[in-house]
Amino acid sequence: MALLISLPGENQAMAWILFLLLPELCLQAGNSAGSNRVNYFGVNQPALLSGVQGGSIEIPFPFYFPWELAKDPQMWILWRWKHFHGEYIYNSSSGFIHKHFKNRFILNWTQPQTSGVLRILHLKGKDQTMYFCRVRLKTIKGMETVQSIDGTQITITRAVSTTMQSPSIVTSAVTTAGLEDTEGQRNPSLVNLGAIIGVVVATAVLITPVYVMLIFLWWKKRPAD
Repeated sequence: MALLISLPGENQAMAWILFLLLPELCLQAGNSAGSNRVNYFGVNQPALLSGVQGGSIEIPFPFYFPWELAKDPQMWILWRWKHFHGEYIYNSSSGFIHKHFKNRFILNWTQPQTSGVLRILHLKGKDQTMYFCRVRLKTIKGMETVQSIDGTQITITRAVSTTMQSPSIVTSAVTTAGLEDTEGQRNPSLVNLGAIIGVVVATAVLITPVYVMLIFLWWKKRPAD
């Protein structure tokens, strides 16, 4: 107040006017902020999830809205894929499930809960894309819709095969097989050596008597002393 009194006449009047209008301005600002909070709505989905091919994955979808539900409140959960305006793949009101996801969707949600989980079973490579949850509400003012803007990107990785043998086992098997193939067979070099010895012995047996006979005849025919 001292500051206002110290101001000159015209400026003092302006200051008083601003001082009197200040509560009204603050009230309007508060109402504006409250209005923004009341109109706030959406669906919270994780930005990114990763699953293994053949396994399963869960997408949580808590949602919130400012409207008052009708006396007979009704909610419908729908799902789209690929992009924000993509094809519908699930509709809780009609029980519709896209043929690509037949027998692979489980919706864990009960009306009038404002959160739930979508579970996708037996993941396939083509399941790798974006998913968007959409909620339809019956309110006292009519039908309202809430949908995730960013959606959830699902990535699918291949399962690692556990049926392959380790290199040590494979090498051992090959080595064992090689030993089994040659087991009970004689070494080829030994077989060849035996054959050669046999030929030499046979030749010696045949030639020796001839040499003995020649030596005997030579001895008989030599001149006597």
